[in-house]
Amino acid sequence: MALLPILRYPDPRLHKVAAKITQVDDNIRKLIKDMTETMYAAPGVGLAATQVNVHKRLIIVDIAETRDQLKVLINPEILDASGEADCEEGCLSVPGIYEKVRRAERIKVSAQDQDGKLFKLDAEGLLAVCIQHEMDHLEGRVFVEYLSRLKQQRIMARLRKQERAAM
Repeated sequence: MALLPILRYPDPRLHKVAAKITQVDDNIRKLIKDMTETMYAAPGVGLAATQVNVHKRLIIVDIAETRDQLKVLINPEILDASGEADCEEGCLSVPGIYEKVRRAERIKVSAQDQDGKLFKLDAEGLLAVCIQHEMDHLEGRVFVEYLSRLKQQRIMARLRKQERAAM
């Protein structure tokens, strides 16, 4: 397993739409393992392949504090969404930034697991928010893009300041 570099906003590669995975093979399973190690080390609760510059429809999520409930979703699709929730979100690609975003409160998702088997998942609360957040990455969208233009400009200024401080 290996830690993968995480792309940082506003890297244009974060806006690339991910391609469908046509075959779940050992390369995909290795990517899942590497992404899992990367997510836990970051530390985060979700990671999309897009964030590690692999533009395939793959996300992983683990919202458990014990970090033992990993969910792998290959080619995820939202079948149904209901309710609304304003949740504070953060992102490994936008470190140190947390803002409220409105999402569906409950979703039903169809996806494949790491063996290629199709399954459906009903998710609500934080799990539903995380899945929607990561699925946005597959469409080339970052959560800060839901915010007002002014908030986006302030976030960009903070990120530039972080970058200068790190040098």
